[in-house]
Amino acid sequence: MSTTSIAQASGTFTLGGDLVVNRLGYGAMRLTGKGTWGPPADRDECLRVLRRAVELGVNFIDTANSYGPYVSEELIREALHPYDGGVVVATKAGLLRTGPDVWPVLGYPAYLRQECEMSLRRLGVDTIDLFQLHRIDDKFPAEDQLGELVALQQEGKIRHIGLSEVTVEQLEAARKVADIVSVQNMYNLTTRTAEPVLEACEAHGIGFIPWFPLAAGPLAAPDGPLQRIAADHDASPSQLALAWLLKRSPVMLPIPGTSKVAHLEENVAAATIELSDDEFETLSTAGSAG
Repeated sequence: MSTTSIAQASGTFTLGGDLVVNRLGYGAMRLTGKGTWGPPADRDECLRVLRRAVELGVNFIDTANSYGPYVSEELIREALHPYDGGVVVATKAGLLRTGPDVWPVLGYPAYLRQECEMSLRRLGVDTIDLFQLHRIDDKFPAEDQLGELVALQQEGKIRHIGLSEVTVEQLEAARKVADIVSVQNMYNLTTRTAEPVLEACEAHGIGFIPWFPLAAGPLAAPDGPLQRIAADHDASPSQLALAWLLKRSPVMLPIPGTSKVAHLEENVAAATIELSDDEFETLSTAGSAG
């Protein structure tokens, strides 16, 4: 298998009917300092991570204006602009940054417009492929927040609209205002409270982007099922956690993040792991009990 086709082994998903991406992507939150604040400790390594990801066939990169803030988007531009080879860069707005690990929600429509304009500038593009509302702000009508994104879409500044951390009810309400092509909620082998949202995404052909995809907790213990099955595949528990996500649903788009090339290569290699139905069920059952 060539280097450029490793991520392709995860299969493809088409966002919004026109953006075909390999299902195993890369989340760019870790390209920052501690607390997702300020520049990373090793800037050059972060640039290498981004370039290596694309070499490995990763063509879906997820970031946000709030990562740094701004640091992640700026590094992506430096490393990858002009985004050759069909690389899709998704970003988000809707969270302020007032310090390390502090994320106040702000969905004021004029602010969302400002941040879209600023992300266009930082990423060096005329249109953002996928612009996601990082959180729905309950201080403003949700239809006003989404309506602003629709206006930006009509102006050609956004190609597609996504949501993050929503309920099924919020998703259905949003779909009456905008064409939603993706939802990003926390989901992993042991945290599956977003299962109803995943099922709604499956029903509507919406991409589901699980954040915090590698959490495995007790399952990764030396004598746990994750470790045992991983050994059978000559793989790591984190690779198995990603393989489980990929097998769970054809709309699943995992975006494991890292600031180290070696860890990136390990994550992307998970695309080549094929779990049997029995292995998948064993992990599913153990994960729901964990």
